[in-house]
Amino acid sequence: MSDFRQQALDYHAEPTAGKIGICLTKPADTARDLALAYSPGVAEPVREIAADPDNAYKYTAKGNLVAVISNGTAILGLGNLGPLASKPVMEGKALLFKRFANLDAIDIEVKHRTTEEFINTVAAIADTFGGINLEDIKAPECFEIEQALIERCSVPVFHDDQHGTAIVTAAGMLNALEIQGKDIATAKVVCMGAGAAAVACMELLIKCGAQRENIYMLDRKGVIHTRRDDLNEYKRLFANNTDKRSLEDVIEGADVFVGVSGPDVLPADALRLMAPNPVVFACSNPDPEIKPELAHRTRDDLIMATGRSDYPNQVNNVLCFPFIFRGALDVRATAINDQMKVAAVEAIRGLAQEAVPAEVLAAAGVDNLAFGRQYIIPKPMDPRLLPRVARAVAQAAVDSGVAQVPMPDNYMA
Repeated sequence: MSDFRQQALDYHAEPTAGKIGICLTKPADTARDLALAYSPGVAEPVREIAADPDNAYKYTAKGNLVAVISNGTAILGLGNLGPLASKPVMEGKALLFKRFANLDAIDIEVKHRTTEEFINTVAAIADTFGGINLEDIKAPECFEIEQALIERCSVPVFHDDQHGTAIVTAAGMLNALEIQGKDIATAKVVCMGAGAAAVACMELLIKCGAQRENIYMLDRKGVIHTRRDDLNEYKRLFANNTDKRSLEDVIEGADVFVGVSGPDVLPADALRLMAPNPVVFACSNPDPEIKPELAHRTRDDLIMATGRSDYPNQVNNVLCFPFIFRGALDVRATAINDQMKVAAVEAIRGLAQEAVPAEVLAAAGVDNLAFGRQYIIPKPMDPRLLPRVARAVAQAAVDSGVAQVPMPDNYMA
């Protein structure tokens, strides 16, 4: 581990500090080039944009530019370490946007005293970008921040910790339930965790057919139920009218366990209480709610997913967020709505059911992958994700009325 730590530090420091840079897209070699790029030539697109703001998409990089914005209050599993400490993560997100969807992204770390200050700061700069990716912002503030910015900004705003996790979880969950012979409409779901990712995951599962009354959510104090008086408005959405209070109480007979909480909180004895053919998504990273080796020793009939790349069925946000933004920006969507999220779920889900190309097998370092218990979610390096997900999202944006331009001809063909 110490070797890996040093490798990670060296990767970020050498040969150039950081992971992103700026490249030129136009020539700048001659006096004429510079006259066109800056004064006096730049005055012409300035006049065009002043006359019609939509011309910013024609004459600037706005339409291919995403802002990755954080206040550093919930950095990975490390907690509230401040805005500047979040910068390597935000640069990493910018790297992923470029690598997987050829989107340019700039990281922005915001210092603020109040939630309103953060919202005002982001809203004030939003028109610079084609879209805004919020990242590593703690709950419950993240809910208020995202909703306020959606209302105030004319470009799509997407908190990936919520919705990216939810989309990939839902895609894998629907496939896992299908393999296990279960119906999401009748499945009993236990969710360990009640933060941003947990709430978003459960809300999206409901949009995909789960029943709210079949979901039992737990926080540090146990089951979230209607007689608790310490619940914020987001937890209250999942308050059950039940006498059950502990994990063991609610997990008996459960079809699904979703963990977005912390390591080793699902004991083997609790796993034994689940219904036949259970589905376990233990997404705490790097240490899941139950170790896969223990889970498989305990139940030989389960399907398991984690947030780790060294086990099958990795729930990885990179399966969706670059492609969601690609599709949204390409039709100039003003929002990323529920229809676009569900379209992404279905596109990701469907891809896992298809034959896997040799290039993906080689990149994954495996000889074979086929839809089943060990393969319910596509691999992040699958090149089909970009055209499939981006096209589905763009079409959903057009169909739901939030696109400002029509689908391009032969889009992502």
